[in-house]
Amino acid sequence: MPTVLLVRHGRTEANASGVLAGRTPGLRLDRRGHDQSRALAARLRNIPLAAVLSSPLERCLDTAAEIIAGRDGLSVTVDDRLTECGYGEWTGRALKDLSRERLWKVVQSHPSAVTFPGGESLRAAQARAVDAVRERDAQVAADVGPNAVWIAVSHADVIKAVVADALGMHLDLFQRLVVDPCSVTAVRYTDGRPFVIRLNDTGDDLSAFHPGRRRRRRPGADATVGGDTGTP
Repeated sequence: MPTVLLVRHGRTEANASGVLAGRTPGLRLDRRGHDQSRALAARLRNIPLAAVLSSPLERCLDTAAEIIAGRDGLSVTVDDRLTECGYGEWTGRALKDLSRERLWKVVQSHPSAVTFPGGESLRAAQARAVDAVRERDAQVAADVGPNAVWIAVSHADVIKAVVADALGMHLDLFQRLVVDPCSVTAVRYTDGRPFVIRLNDTGDDLSAFHPGRRRRRRPGADATVGGDTGTP
């Protein structure tokens, strides 16, 4: 079966400043985000791509555009089902303020019960994104063959939800996953079961994991709604 590379968009100013961007229109990659996208495109240069799907939000389209640059005949197809979770009234607010909301604790421990005020449930976001990925994967297999590789550019919480489905994890466990800006997560769907081939691969060397260089995180730190700025 084909391999889908789930790519999170590059960094934005909202990511860097700790704001939950959600579906805010007009939000583009910042300078770091463009650098990340170009580096990712270079890593993918020798891999033939059967298709590139993207969330309709600009930060994903910017990332996808870098990926297909110089690839004749390859274009980006927008699938609205890959868009960011609808955070409703949380959109545009600082994460440090949101962490004081009662709902924040539910997002951390019982996300399958969460519907964001004026927005979407995490269960609904997972369902439509999984449907989008599985349907396109089947189409790529039919059109190109079982060895094809294709890309879906989306958002941290959406990718985490798709990966949770592929791993057979309950959505309540998806906060255990980390998806960094411009990371690659590879999934292969077979008739028997999906296989997660790679998770949150940014292509960095491992020196950042040296104990003397790691950022300190308080024990029991919460997962960042909308995605973190990068690990470790």
